Formats: sequence, structure tokens, C-alpha cells
Amino acid sequence: MNPTLDPLYQRVSARLIPFLFLCFVAAYLDRVNVGFAKLQMQADLQFSDAVYGVGAGIFFIGYFLFEVPSNLLMTRTGARIWIARIMISWGLISSALMFTSSVTTFYVLRFLLGAAEAGFFPGIILYLTYWYPAQRRARMVAVFMSGVAVAGVVGGPLSGWIMKTFAGVNGWSGWQWLFLLEGLPSVLIGVWTLFYLDDGIRSARWLSEQDKQTLEREIAADRQAQQHMPLAQVFSSGKVWLLALVYFLCVMGLYGVSFWLPQLIKNSGVTDVLDIGLLSAVPYCVAAVVMILAARHSDRSGERRWHTALAALAGAAGLVTATVYSDNTVIALAALSVATAGILSTFPIFWSLPTAMLGGAAAAAGIAMINSVGNLAGFVAPYLVGVVRDATGSTASGMYLIAASLLAGAVLVVAAVRRLPGT
Repeated sequence: MNPTLDPLYQRVSARLIPFLFLCFVAAYLDRVNVGFAKLQMQADLQFSDAVYGVGAGIFFIGYFLFEVPSNLLMTRTGARIWIARIMISWGLISSALMFTSSVTTFYVLRFLLGAAEAGFFPGIILYLTYWYPAQRRARMVAVFMSGVAVAGVVGGPLSGWIMKTFAGVNGWSGWQWLFLLEGLPSVLIGVWTLFYLDDGIRSARWLSEQDKQTLEREIAADRQAQQHMPLAQVFSSGKVWLLALVYFLCVMGLYGVSFWLPQLIKNSGVTDVLDIGLLSAVPYCVAAVVMILAARHSDRSGERRWHTALAALAGAAGLVTATVYSDNTVIALAALSVATAGILSTFPIFWSLPTAMLGGAAAAAGIAMINSVGNLAGFVAPYLVGVVRDATGSTASGMYLIAASLLAGAVLVVAAVRRLPGT
């Protein structure tokens, strides 16, 4: 890493990262606010936990089916237009969830939300490779992905406040106002994207020609170490599938927490929805700090595998502890903070592996494939927890399954991910 270029990269980061961060906050909030809506919607519509689990998870079926095509289309249309399209369409569909009146409409709208959002996250991961070489990328991904944590910090209290304050206004339930008021900002940010975002270094009018050439040389040097394999080879690559499996196991942890955190806090004895929202912000506050520190340390040391594995192990240990002490709010919340920090810290470090390995169209397809396969866990995790909860009346067994997935991911990334660049 050339420290003389730090001021230039600081300018690039100041321009790009806050905006991308804002986009991801909106994206993640619209993806998981169904976890808060559940606290009222489930009783209003008489949905079982299994129905809720399927509805929460079916988002990822649409996400899976459309993600690779979406990322390939972004390489043709450009990031500015395609990311704007994604945000506007998902914001409208997220708001439309307020009209849910049956199991069928719930499933259909959640599926369409996944299809609309498909390509956003892998598109941004790909977009960052246009600007940052591998040795600077993990910390940028960490700052971007801290949007997950901030969505939890902001979304919990905001969702609780909306559902409590607006319940009954205009004859609508609090959960209906929740979907409406948290969906519309994505539409507005999507329109802003059309005017703010640049497709890449060359189209950035805020950079001088000398700055553009310097950045392009850095990216060109970085790409010499990448594999530019044919698309067909990407889909048959054992390395790519291995990374997809590791990611799947880690994402099990992410959505086990994201979709069930409000319920876990409620199980500890907290009943008021606003209090649940406020307390749910605590684990995400901890995670926002820890994930950036972990990614920075990984960038400085150049080590990826053990950083990913130890973070996943911390996530598993936190979930188990929170489950064992589920009736103690203080201990459960502290353990959930450890779990959330560990789980979220795996992702920015993990994404340094495939982005160091793949380049060109292979990067667009490979990143999208890893993310789409991995995010199928977003369907599996809430569904399994929902089924187990219906069968046993408790979330404990479901949380143990999620912890086991994180443990398996940690073992696999250390034992099997050996010959990839940057590990």
C-alpha cells in the first residue's frame, strides 16, 4: 500500500462511501423491517411463525434468481442507472407491503422485493473494485457494510416509534405505517443516485486528469493478479462454490439475528414495542465499531482466513450464550451484542477473498453468484427458526442451529480456503 496516495483515496472515500452507506442503510432497513412488523402484523393477520418464516425468507428466492443477471446488466448499463433502478423499484414494493391482507399477498410482495433488490449488494461490492485496489478494499467494504449495523441502530427505535405512534392513524395499523414510511426514502435516494453517482473513475468530473490516471494505474496493477476466467468457468469453479458455501453458513447467522432479534429481546421479558426497538439498537451499535476495527486490522496484516473464522466463532458463542440465558435481559442483550458484532465482522473481511481472486466479467458473475447462493440462507434461516418455534414453542433449538452453521463456516474457511490470493 502506497501511503503517499492516502490523501487521494480519502477524497474518493469522502465522495463515495457516505452515499453508498446511506443506500445500504435504506436497503437493509427495507429488507428486515418485517421483523418488527411481525410484532403486530402476525396477530392482525393470524400468521403462524412458519408463515412468517417463509415470508421473511422468500425474499431471498427472488434475490437468488435475479442476482447474477442483475450484476451482469450493471456492467452494461453502468452503475449509476442500474443502482438507481434497483432502489426505486424496491422502495415502491417495500411500501406496498402495507397492503398485505393474506398469506399469498405477503409471499408475493416479499418475493418481488427480493427480485427488485437483487444485484444491489454485489453490485456495490463490484463497484468498489472499480475504485479501490485489494489492499484498501476490506476497510471500505466494512464502512459500507456498517450500514447493516446503523440500520439496526436507527431501525429498531424508529420502527418501534412508528408502530406505537401511528397505530390507528387513518385507520391503518402501526405495521402498515412502518412499511410505508420506511419504503419511501429508498425511492427518493434512488432518484438522487441518478444525479450523484459516477459509473467509474473516468466519468468522475470531480477528479483531475492526473488523479484519474493515478487511480487507474492502481486498479490496473491490482487486476494483474486477478483471474479473468470465462463466465461458464466461473459457475463450475470449485473455488467459487467453496466461497459460496462459506458465505452461506455465515449468512445463516446474519439473518438468524436480523429477523429474530426483536423476538429474542421480547422473550427475555421486554413487552413494549418501543422498548424492544430501543434495546435492539444496542447490539448493532457494538457491531458498527467492531466490524470496522476488525477489517482495518485485517487490511494491515493482510490476513483474511483467521479474521473471518474468529469473527464467526464469536458470533456462534454469542448466540449460544444468549439462548442459554434467554430469560435474563441483561445477559441476553450482552451476548446478542457479541453475536451481532462477530457475525457482521465476518462479511467485509470475507469479501476480500473473491474480489482479490476474480476480475472483469468473472468478478461480476462470481461476486453475484457467491452472494446469491449465500443469501439463500436468508430463506433457510428464518424458515428453520420459524418451523422449530412452531414445533417446540421456543426459539432455542433454532438459535443452536444458527450457531452450528457459524461454527461450520469458521472451520471451513480455515481448513479449506487455502490457496486463494490474500488468505
